[in-house]
Amino acid sequence: MKTLILATTALALSVGAALADGHAKTIRLGTEGAYPPYNFINDAGEVDGFERELGDELCARAELTCEWVTNDWDSIIPNLVSGNYDVIIAGMSITDERDEVIDFTDPYTQPDPSAYLALSADADLAGGVIAAQASTIQASHISASGATLLEFATPEETIAAVKNGEADAVLADKAYLDPIAEAEADLSIVGDDVLLGGGIGMGIRESDGELKAKFSKAIQSMKNDGSLNALIEKHLPGSATF
Repeated sequence: MKTLILATTALALSVGAALADGHAKTIRLGTEGAYPPYNFINDAGEVDGFERELGDELCARAELTCEWVTNDWDSIIPNLVSGNYDVIIAGMSITDERDEVIDFTDPYTQPDPSAYLALSADADLAGGVIAAQASTIQASHISASGATLLEFATPEETIAAVKNGEADAVLADKAYLDPIAEAEADLSIVGDDVLLGGGIGMGIRESDGELKAKFSKAIQSMKNDGSLNALIEKHLPGSATF
């Protein structure tokens, strides 16, 4: 899944303290709103997708009042740490680099494959120009390979780069690319899948241990009763279940 590797020295605002004091607090869920099927903005202007349905259910099980906030991907970690929202739920892989900056709940997806999307089945994936969204685990993978990395701020721009010939292919989550390949006859999944990351979790400030525990307990309850697998099968068909 997508992974942002950022460092920040901003001080965190502690939700845990408010929860410990017993004060009611609205928990703000931060997402990108631009990465279907995980999260996107629907025609009504609302956050939608797998993580919207999942987040609402987790808040209900944790008995928390929640609201949704959207934020650009490239600043989503710093704005969590500085207190603009309390949780990141945005298709983010759990990685060691990220764990140095923020904390994670238990994962709510298994590690999912990344894939290449190209105009031609013989696209040069090993030594060509490969597009990826900036600061993702896919971008890190490309930069460590023999290919040339071409980074963009949004996933839509990576697809456009392939279509207009700037890039030979794009590397992204397969769940994101599959619907695009099905909808556009000139684009197709090529090459082998690439397994990256350690599954997706909710990003939480390191000072908010109580909030992390509440959401991890809710995630586990959805694993136990099968409802999490049902959501994965609904929104991410073909992905591994628990």
